[in-house]
Amino acid sequence: MNKSELKKKAVEVRKGIVTAVYHAKSGHPGGSLSAADIFTYLYFEEMNINPDEPDDENRDRFVLSKGHTAPGYYSALALRGFFPTEDLKTLRHIGSYLQGHPDKKHIPGVDMSSGSLGQGLSAAVGMALAAKLQGRDYRTYCLCGDGELQEGQIWEAAMFAGHRKLDNLCVIVDNNNLQIDGRIEDVCSPYPIDKKFEAFNFHVININGNDFDEIEKAFQEAASYKGQPSAIIARTIKGKGISFMENNVGWHGKAPNDEEYRLAMEELEKEAASI
Repeated sequence: MNKSELKKKAVEVRKGIVTAVYHAKSGHPGGSLSAADIFTYLYFEEMNINPDEPDDENRDRFVLSKGHTAPGYYSALALRGFFPTEDLKTLRHIGSYLQGHPDKKHIPGVDMSSGSLGQGLSAAVGMALAAKLQGRDYRTYCLCGDGELQEGQIWEAAMFAGHRKLDNLCVIVDNNNLQIDGRIEDVCSPYPIDKKFEAFNFHVININGNDFDEIEKAFQEAASYKGQPSAIIARTIKGKGISFMENNVGWHGKAPNDEEYRLAMEELEKEAASI
């Protein structure tokens, strides 16, 4: 896809996020929206995947370590063809396979059930190590939250990945600087994030995570870099794409009401028309 097509697809991903959370009357829109461009690039440009063969042994793997941003993940999966987009409206409903956190047993395209913060990266490291041991070429991608970096298990996994030189692993940190309690630097600062990953023997790339030119260059660099796992530190805007949600910590974990949903969808429609 060219950049205009990716931007349009990202708007559709954001529409899916807002629609899912609105119909659920609960969920996490802020961090889903900040990572929407990352989800879009991964699923429509970067990853070797096939919705018709979601369990292909040679597919690239993806782990959403910050599992509460499942609305963004589900929206990308649906738009990529893993399941009907109409099902996004069943998010968190009784009997729906689209639970509040990803469930690999019931959702096509999900490689890891996640939600307990800090644990996803360990699973991703295991997948990357398995590829090395089995002589397979697939790559493993893991999206973490910046607040999630306050979890100790993240750094245990990073230490192992760096030590084993897992250059088929790419960690992306959605650095929107907001978590449920406020700014991450006020709650328990993980900064400087890049220097910490470098200390664990990662190749680190700092980017604007809402800019497709920078996203593309970062993933290309990560794929070509040998001898170290890569960490893309993506500076993003929480609630990106909806003016009244942007940089507003209150939208970490709540659903829009009828009027807010209408306004949000109008903004996204205007954005799509302007591309």
